[in-house]
Amino acid sequence: MPPFTASTAHAKVKAAQKLWNTQSPSAVTKAYTPTCIWRNRSTFLQGSAAIEAFLEQKWAKEKNYRLRKELFSFTDNKIAVQFWYEYQDASEGMKWKRCYGLEDWTFDADGRMRKRMMSGNDVEIGEGKRWFREGADVDGVEIGEEHW
Repeated sequence: MPPFTASTAHAKVKAAQKLWNTQSPSAVTKAYTPTCIWRNRSTFLQGSAAIEAFLEQKWAKEKNYRLRKELFSFTDNKIAVQFWYEYQDASEGMKWKRCYGLEDWTFDADGRMRKRMMSGNDVEIGEGKRWFREGADVDGVEIGEEHW
């Protein structure tokens, strides 16, 4: 709950990582206020129903999704996050891709997110370039500075 400290901001980021890795749109949506404002790349959304529908479409396309989030910065009720995730793109013959991105989050007093702004870029990767293989602890994977 805001106001955040370094410890509570880090915990919030890792809780979000764990929740998103469930790939459960209904569970993920509960972390946001009913009127939450979202930008995901070039898609603008508002409200729980729109967010849940978006996540259902996202994970229908992004198979074998594995995500890592790291705290970038924080203030009293805002957190900035750097993230990476890998997935197989069902719309492109199950090619492996990695998304590199940043998010900024604004929280309501009750601890739910009321605004999420995401920018990300996808890069096609070969099987040998994957970080988050099945069974890997995403937090234990060494990510070099060139990817931060």
